[in-house]
Amino acid sequence: MREAVAEISNLFNQKIKNELALALSLLFAGMVLLPLAIYLTGQSVFGEYGGEGFSDFFRRLSGDVREGLPVVWFLVLSPYLIIMLLRLTIRGFLKSKGAK
Repeated sequence: MREAVAEISNLFNQKIKNELALALSLLFAGMVLLPLAIYLTGQSVFGEYGGEGFSDFFRRLSGDVREGLPVVWFLVLSPYLIIMLLRLTIRGFLKSKGAK
């Protein structure tokens, strides 16, 4: 019995570690990679940024994150939210397929 509880506990701990690693990596993507992609896309589509380049763009974006603006937080968390919605959609399709 104790071995079963220990095994379940280990599986639970591993699942938490995996989810935390996923969340942190997607938060990194939202904080660093996504703003870089937005800046480069905006620069190629609209031309030079009105500020002093990417550092000014990133400084303003990170300032908005620290101020707690909901739109900016949505932007930063969007990679994580997309993955979570994709996982929920797949789970829903699999459950509905099994229910038939």
